[in-house]
Amino acid sequence: MVEIKVDVRGETCPVPLVEMRKALRHAAPGDIVEIIGTHPASKKEIPMAVEALQLELLAVEGTDTDWVIRIRR
Repeated sequence: MVEIKVDVRGETCPVPLVEMRKALRHAAPGDIVEIIGTHPASKKEIPMAVEALQLELLAVEGTDTDWVIRIRR
């Protein structure tokens, strides 16, 4: 298992979502992708995308402007 970190602090939509999808394409099943961001809308959009992709949302932590989302591929 590998942990992939994606730092999108300071980026606005759609960059965090696009970067999450890129990381997931490179991840193997079981790998963890951690997205670190600051954009409030992305904090809501990324978990919705994870659900649509039928992946496992491990955690959504932090405030709307300083958050971490962990996903298992």
